[in-house]
Amino acid sequence: MKAVVIRTFGDPDGLEIVDVPVPVPAPGQVRIATEAIGVGGVDAVIRRGTLAAYGFREGHILGSEVAGKVTAVGGGVDASWIGRRVWAFTGLSGGYAEQAVASIEDVLALPDGLTCADAVTLGGSGVVAHFALDRARFTSGETVLVRGAAGSIGITAVQLAARGGASAVAVTTSSVERGDRLRDLGATHVLDRSGEGGGPDAPAGFDVVIDIVGGPQLPRFLDKLASNGRYVAVGVVGGQPPADFGMRLMDAFRRSLSFATFSSDTVPRPDRQAVRSSHFADAAQGGLRTVVHAVLPLDQAVPAHREMDAGKVFGRVVLTP
Repeated sequence: MKAVVIRTFGDPDGLEIVDVPVPVPAPGQVRIATEAIGVGGVDAVIRRGTLAAYGFREGHILGSEVAGKVTAVGGGVDASWIGRRVWAFTGLSGGYAEQAVASIEDVLALPDGLTCADAVTLGGSGVVAHFALDRARFTSGETVLVRGAAGSIGITAVQLAARGGASAVAVTTSSVERGDRLRDLGATHVLDRSGEGGGPDAPAGFDVVIDIVGGPQLPRFLDKLASNGRYVAVGVVGGQPPADFGMRLMDAFRRSLSFATFSSDTVPRPDRQAVRSSHFADAAQGGLRTVVHAVLPLDQAVPAHREMDAGKVFGRVVLTP
């Protein structure tokens, strides 16, 4: 079967499509013929070599979430799963392939009305957005800033904050056109990437900041917290923040600010699956909206990653065999 591997870490040209054996599901696993493969920010971070210290090596098959039909089951898994449309989390590898395996505990049947492309756009990102707002102790009436809102995590966070009764939902993005699209999804104020703008009625400070970007400008967004504000970093697609960024918090000691990182890995699997199932049902009924930037063939993983690196993606790129 075809799969996309990291031939060399670095820019997207280091990705290569190769032939690999069809995976055999181990006990407790299923094999899925992929119809949609989510291309996420973590894939780009792994591809660049940023996480090499965590054991990622050249030859690694990228991809963490897929959707498609179950073609085989391992020992201990009910054979009735075969032929069912499902979404699955494959870990941090194995998704960019014609067939992938996943633990049955990380598999959800898809409701009618939800496409495979929509599932991989919402499945992982929705959980991160939901629990990031929960970690921030967000409540109705508070102000929220979503930094890097044009990706699938940000798009979902904007909707959840708006639906949760936020008094203002500000976003950072790179263009007026993107800002207009985010307003349509629930944003009330649009800032540029440096956090400037938003109009005269923009909040002077925010109760909650959800940050997908990280990078060297993170400290200036800490400054945008209101007293008792909570900042939750859920990604570092813009790189690591300065080593001394915590000094910003100490300088503002009397404002009682809080900073946290968040990974959905720390949420018990049943809780993740319950939220994901709720999101899928909501989206299938026309509630939560998914934004698919483009659907590309599997062998177009290189241009897909180029689009991400260039900041041209609004929503999620989906690969399909």
